[in-house]
Formats: sequence, C-alpha cells, structure tokens
Amino acid sequence: MERADEEELGRALRTAQDGDEASFRMLYRDVQPRLIRFAGALVGADAEDVTSEAWLQISRDLPSFRGDLDGFRGWTATITRHRALDHLRRRSRRPVGDLPVEELTTMAADGDTETDALDGIATQDALRLIAELPSDQAEAVLLRVVVGLDAKSAGKVLGKRSGAVRTASYRGLRRLADLLSPSHETASPTAPRRAGDALPRVPGDKSGGTGAEGVA
Repeated sequence: MERADEEELGRALRTAQDGDEASFRMLYRDVQPRLIRFAGALVGADAEDVTSEAWLQISRDLPSFRGDLDGFRGWTATITRHRALDHLRRRSRRPVGDLPVEELTTMAADGDTETDALDGIATQDALRLIAELPSDQAEAVLLRVVVGLDAKSAGKVLGKRSGAVRTASYRGLRRLADLLSPSHETASPTAPRRAGDALPRVPGDKSGGTGAEGVA
C-alpha cells in the first residue's frame, strides 16, 4: 500500500484525535516504521516491545496533543526514546551496537536532506556505522535520517538546541565520510565500503569546508 501524502496525513491527525480508527491506522503506518528503526538503534531486538509501550501512551494522550504532523512525529519519537531509556534502565544495560539491521533497511521519506547525504552507501553498512558513532551523533543522525525530523524537532526530542543537533548530525555524517574514505579503507581492510560506493555528501557543504554552519 502506498504511503499517504503529507496533506492527507495532516487531515488524518485531526480526525484521529477525534477518535477515527481508520485515521489512527494511517498515522500508525506512517510513523511506526520510523519509530521501530529508531528504537532498534537504542535497544536492538527489543524494539517492538519498546514501540508497543510507546503506542499505548501515544493512543492514550493523542486527544490532548497540540501541533502539526511534524510535531506529531517529534512527539512520538520523544515518547519512544523515553520508553527505550526506561527499558534500558530496567535491563541495566547500555544501548547495543549490533542492532538487527535487516529491520532498519528502509530509510525515511523521499527528499529528506540527510537521506540524500547518505546516497551511495549500502544501507546496512551505513546503519552499522551509525550505530558505532558517539551516542549524541548517532541519535542526531537517526532522528534526522530515520525519523525524518528537522533540527528543531530533533532538538526537542533530545532536549537540546537545534544548533547542537545540527552540529552533532554534521559531525556524525563527517565521521561516516571518514570511515568510508579510501585512506580509512587502506588502514582498515575490513571496512564495509564496497567498490563504487560514494562518500556521503554533507547537506549544504558545497565547498568542501568543515564548518557545521552549512547543515540545514
């Protein structure tokens, strides 16, 4: 089934808040794949349990939600992150790096700027590398690439300023570029880059500079 367009999803958000079950299912089909990939980076194979807990809260609090579709996606990501952290505390374990990549192979919506930045990288390889980034960079990249949030919305999820999220996302993408560079491949023969793979293009970086100010 084709994913509903943004305008249709915006209408569905309003009617779902009034209790329309078909609209709620439409929102679920749009958001759940994003959330389970995001949760997978935090809790690995327990992502479905975490998102199930998140949806209990989402469905309960949806009538009182105030905001647009982007705000809704950010709100659901915030709830999912909190449930993931609760899950990790209960299990007394740290986020895993060996996430089940086969569950994370579909990236965010077409046209997303950060998705474009990962053009040319094998998806499974990219996600494995993202999981190896420092936690602040990994979460920033995941929220912008996988969940599809802008820097402001991602900042609300993480409790950070949008500029800090842009910087963390930029550094994460630059780190991915370094890991996939020919020099790194020479130093690390086991690096997952394959012949013909392109380096990630950092959004807004047309001059090859290293500043974070060019990130959208």
